[in-house]
Parts: sequence; structure tokens; C-alpha cells
Amino acid sequence: MRWLIFSIGLMGYFHIAEAQSGTETFPRGARSMGMANANVTWNDAWSFFNNIGGLSRLEQSQIVFGYDHRLDLEELTTLSAAAVFQKNNAAFGVGVSSFGSDFFSQNQLGIGVSNHLGIASLGIKINYFQTSIEGFGTGRAAVLEVGGVAELSPELFFGAHIYNPTRARYGRFSQDHLPTVVKAGLSYRPSEKVSFQIEAEKDILLDPLLKMGLEYNFFNKVWGRTGVASTTRSLFFGIGFHGKSLQIDYAMTQHPTLGNTHHFSTNIRLRK
Repeated sequence: MRWLIFSIGLMGYFHIAEAQSGTETFPRGARSMGMANANVTWNDAWSFFNNIGGLSRLEQSQIVFGYDHRLDLEELTTLSAAAVFQKNNAAFGVGVSSFGSDFFSQNQLGIGVSNHLGIASLGIKINYFQTSIEGFGTGRAAVLEVGGVAELSPELFFGAHIYNPTRARYGRFSQDHLPTVVKAGLSYRPSEKVSFQIEAEKDILLDPLLKMGLEYNFFNKVWGRTGVASTTRSLFFGIGFHGKSLQIDYAMTQHPTLGNTHHFSTNIRLRK
């Protein structure tokens, strides 16, 4: 029981420090973490988790895996995986993620689709979400996500995403709602080697969060990243290697009191 109390309390602190709300809306992928999670305008395979609307802008089908190890505690580890299939102007994906331990865990299975129409790409995703607490039982819910990305110019992109607009609860008999989170942002990409992201995120019950991230291509296949967020003392750094069929990303979140959190993710591009 002491580990349960410790884990929930520690998660509560981290929700405020990094993701504004619970693990339900944790961003996925080390590229995102390296840029303070300013990810709403992206069109990579991790859009399946971060903004389903950007998924249809992919050029290749991919399989992705992610591992987040928070504060060197196995109880605060997140695992995630997804398969995304691209065809013409549309993309379809299915993915899973798991957080926690035997004392407290949150798991979700999602399926989503995105379509590219003119300058905009729109998407919708449905999740089967399960929360388990030892001694208290298990709650299950269906959670909706909707999002989109628009190309305002070759250099400027706008993105928006809503998690849980229907205000689903943690379970059938629960009185507590899963978080409803709205985020929107802009991406400025003056060249293929650099991009700047700015994003606002708002849990409807919490204060707004402003995030900014920078990504730069140092060499042909090596990318560096950094970011800041308005309500956290954490520092965000990341590096990525992008090969022809394999992409490997690493990020570290550094907190002056709680220590470091490490994030790893891999993208495997499938042959067309």
C-alpha cells in the first residue's frame, strides 16, 4: 500500500510538472519529449498518440516503439507501441500503451484514422482505457480524440487537438471524469533543417500551459532538440538519428529536485 500511495503522489506532482493532467494525456515518443512536448503540428508516426489529425501526412507506413523511464522508478515507466499504415491521402493506425505497476496502472488500446484534404488533414481516434488500483478495483472507459493540422504556407503550420471531448468517466460507477484537454499551436519551418514550435495546452480544470520547442539538423541524419514549458522547472533535451528505414530518438527531462527522466523511441519504416 505504501508503494501505491507513493506512486500516486509522485504521479500527481509530475502531472503538474510535465503533462498538466494525468498519464492519460502523456505525450509519446522521445522526439516530443526533447521539445517540451510541443507536438500538435507534427506529421510523424507518433501523431497517432499526440494528434491523430497529423497522421495522414506520413509518407511511409511505420511501426513505432517507445519507453519512458521516469525518475529511475519502474513503477513510473510507460511503454507504448503502434503500427501506422499510409495509403494515398489517408492513414490508419492501431496502438497500445501501458503505465504503472501492479499497485497502480493505466492501459489503453486505440484505433484511429486520418484523412488529408487540400491544405488540412483531419483525424479521429477511439481508445479503450483501463485504470487499475490494487484494493480498489478496475475502471474502463471509451475515450474519444479528434484533431487536425493545416498547412497555412510552406513554412507555417497550425495544429489543434481535443482529448476526451465527451467527458468520459474513469469507469461505469466512477464519479470522476477523465481529463478533457485542448491544445493548439503553430510550427514555423523556414528550411528542412530547422523547425520552431509554440503550443498552448489547457486542461479544462487547470491553468493553461505554454510550450516551446526547437529542432535542428546538425548533420545529414542527426537532429538536436530542446524546449521549455511555462509551468515547470524542468529542462528538455533530445537527439535523434534518422536513417533510411530506422529512426532512433532519445530525450532527457532534467528536474532540479526530482532528477532525470529518460525517453527512448524507435520508428521502423516499412517498404512501400
